[in-house]
Amino acid sequence: MPIPIYQVDAFTDEAFKGNPAAVCFLSKPRDADWMQNLAAEMNLSETAFLHEDDGGTRLRWFTPSAEVDLCGHATLASAHVLWESGRLGAQDAARFQTRSGELTAQRKGQWIELNFPAQPPEEESDSKKELEEALGTRIVHAGFNGTDFLAEVESADVVRKLQPDLKRVAALPARGCAATSRSDTGEFDFVSRFFAPGIGVNEDPVTGSAHCCLGPYWGGKLGKTEMTAYQASRRGGVVKVRLENDRVVLGGKAVVVFSGELKI
Repeated sequence: MPIPIYQVDAFTDEAFKGNPAAVCFLSKPRDADWMQNLAAEMNLSETAFLHEDDGGTRLRWFTPSAEVDLCGHATLASAHVLWESGRLGAQDAARFQTRSGELTAQRKGQWIELNFPAQPPEEESDSKKELEEALGTRIVHAGFNGTDFLAEVESADVVRKLQPDLKRVAALPARGCAATSRSDTGEFDFVSRFFAPGIGVNEDPVTGSAHCCLGPYWGGKLGKTEMTAYQASRRGGVVKVRLENDRVVLGGKAVVVFSGELKI
């Protein structure tokens, strides 16, 4: 039986911007090796796999080389396709069972809001020199949330011009590293880039899950519970962030680029 698959640009309202994700709808669970092989074939930063499981929707995410515990843009893409394809009613919330517990998505006008766990960083001064060598720049503050490093650098211009040593980044004991600073424009509160070569993603265009760390960090520094962030990759993307106790609500838009069927 053919398997429906979509490619969606997430955290953008323009095709070929934001972060592309593949969304694959399965009629029954497939083994992890098959999903990993398909993710490698798609060669996007994430491929999402969904199937019905005991009345709910099971969601798993794979990079080209590894399964991950949490992914924002592929969850946003999955919810967008559920609504756009009519698999879910326009006013219904999307609910996903994942390795990070239940995650929900709701439509708010043209935006989609994801309810994710907050993952604030703890100061990680012992790793500061190692991060500076990996990123090739001075770091103002280093943090770690158990999954990713956070490195605040001196300016948004530094963020945009970073040319990290990807081998050194891959050797860090983390999924990846978010380099960030205050924004230099009034449109955004902070900017970032995210590097995760250790899991097959040299630079992720827009990383929703990293904002589970970035949001609480910048919320504390700026004294805000609502912020708008820009991920300054080549493709670029906008993430709205709202802090709600131990949760982070991430807002974004999405565009379906193409749909098709797998014959395998």
